Amino acid sequence: MPLPAPGPDRTCLITGASSGIGAELARVLARLGHGVTLVARREDRLRTLAAELSTATGVRVEVVAADLAEPGARDEVVAEISRRGLTVDVLVNNAGVSTVGPVHASHVEAEMAMIRINVEAVVHLCSALVPGMVERGRGAVLNVASVAAFLPLPGQVGYGASKAFVLSYTQGMAQELRGTGVTVTALCPGPVRTEFAAAAGLTEQQSSESLPEVMWVSASEVATHGVAGCRRGTVVVVPGTLNRVMAGVALHSPRRLLLPLLARRHPALRG
Repeated sequence: MPLPAPGPDRTCLITGASSGIGAELARVLARLGHGVTLVARREDRLRTLAAELSTATGVRVEVVAADLAEPGARDEVVAEISRRGLTVDVLVNNAGVSTVGPVHASHVEAEMAMIRINVEAVVHLCSALVPGMVERGRGAVLNVASVAAFLPLPGQVGYGASKAFVLSYTQGMAQELRGTGVTVTALCPGPVRTEFAAAAGLTEQQSSESLPEVMWVSASEVATHGVAGCRRGTVVVVPGTLNRVMAGVALHSPRRLLLPLLARRHPALRG
């Protein structure tokens, strides 16, 4: 089932759209003629991207600044889109953050904020918007997970677990929605050079040294693969050949062998 056709009263809601993968997903969808609603905390960046997309593609671009860690803000995003006379035909849950370091050195508020954004916001927006898609008989959901979803990740255990939730949630929902005209896809990128690692507290050098160069994929390539997966109705998309291989290895390798190796390589756990 392809993406729903664009329309003047239809939009693609993209969270975490101010930079990185989210911004690239907005560019790909706009180039396909879809109107987009950009959501993130940084309104100045959203407006810059909105101007770029509007000029380059002529599509309708909306900006809604919101902190998705707050349940009320999520409700307001949905209400604001409705007030503007728009229907969300494509939901892209891309917003995500990570903490780094061992749990015994973690900060409670940072950990809980991560869960609110990575897990709660995904469930909240799907629960709010997917029923309307099913009623209309059309729609697509793209939930951005990670290759970290395929195994525990020492040094970022909360992040890895949150993405495992997103992957499981997406796969289960995809089965529930078969035959409804609504598709659900989990996009599971490997390492990508964006602001994400820096926001988590890792330097560019630490990020680069933690994983082989051949595993890194650009944000634009990840976005292209993600939207292509939506158009095909693919449930799980892992951009990059080596990342797909590593995901398979992670699923089938004994944890007692794999986890010590991951812990040794994670920069946040090195002595």
